[in-house]
Amino acid sequence: MYPKGQSSHRALLDRRIGMSNVVHYKCPNCGADMAFDSVSGMLRCDSCGRTDNIEHMAGMKDLPRDAEVKYEMNDEDIQAANSAFVKDFADPSDTDEPGYYHTFGDNEAHEYHCKNCGAVIITEINTAATTCSFCGAGVVLADRLSGILAPSKVIPFSISKEQAQEAFKKWCRRGLLTPSDFMTADRIKNITGMYIPFWLYDLNGRGELEATCTRVRTYTRGDWIYTETKYYHVYRKVDLNYLRVPCDASRKMDDKMMDKLEPYRYENLKDFKMPYLVGFIAEKYDYTDNELLPRVKERVGSYVDSYLRSTINGYSSVHINRKNINVIKKKADYALMPVWMVCYDYRQTEHIFLMNGQTGKIIGKPPLSKAKIAMWFTAITTGSFIIMQLISRLLGGALL
Repeated sequence: MYPKGQSSHRALLDRRIGMSNVVHYKCPNCGADMAFDSVSGMLRCDSCGRTDNIEHMAGMKDLPRDAEVKYEMNDEDIQAANSAFVKDFADPSDTDEPGYYHTFGDNEAHEYHCKNCGAVIITEINTAATTCSFCGAGVVLADRLSGILAPSKVIPFSISKEQAQEAFKKWCRRGLLTPSDFMTADRIKNITGMYIPFWLYDLNGRGELEATCTRVRTYTRGDWIYTETKYYHVYRKVDLNYLRVPCDASRKMDDKMMDKLEPYRYENLKDFKMPYLVGFIAEKYDYTDNELLPRVKERVGSYVDSYLRSTINGYSSVHINRKNINVIKKKADYALMPVWMVCYDYRQTEHIFLMNGQTGKIIGKPPLSKAKIAMWFTAITTGSFIIMQLISRLLGGALL
């Protein structure tokens, strides 16, 4: 039973959310688009300042296409939403029929329609969340986050765009060999918040090692010098568990840079909810957990090997006769990790930097100043020459 005067708007809201593949989160106060706020960890409306917790809003979206929404508005919400949703649903071109979006081939782009302004949104096949180029509204493509494509976990952004931009500028200023004019102007071309697909593996690593080790002792008796060598047979066996070993599943991202962005703080890992993605770009995985498993096994295998070797110490020499390492996958969770991508334009060259959206760690190589390098080289060379001269004079004075 709907309140008097609200039934038509509420019914349209139910139908819209239940049928659409393009998900918007509207502010119940003013009807503007809401986005995830990394500072508060809530959905926030930039227009009126209203905030809503993720669990409250997520229930409106994480539903089957034919489900009826049971989101209950209070009287204040209904009164404020009345005028906002009337305008939103009055457009006769706004339809929720299944043919409202067009799907191209498996390896082509996909076409969606922005439910905010009606513009066409063309995305790559892996894009799961983006923004409308016309109205700037954050949209989530629900059909790319369901079934086997649904993430299990997410680490939300805890650093805002403004904080990321300021931290990046401070990081650049710390570079001793960075050109002086590198940060004198606002050269940031764009800064984009992205959720990168990861697989988090729980693995068991077992290792077994046999080695021949020696301890050598030298001593003197009378005029004779003796060397005593003792041989030992060493055996080690370990059974280790590794939890949440990350591996990025994006073809676009450089694996070495992504490895350097780690670690993430997994105590902030959340169960996935679509509202976390609003206002950011997100992509689904390019590689399955089984496709990346050999890479992860090699990584964890090196950890087991290092641990085995670290248990053998106090010997003069170690010769490994036999070693066996076996890594077994226990489970793998599909997760999304926050990354700020900074494109910086300097002297007609674009430099790409990555920032961990949770810890603030920055990866990238800023440009180097040839003048500063020459100055540092000259200073070091001159300093070394002066020190050598002083040592020479001191030694010469002592000899005299």
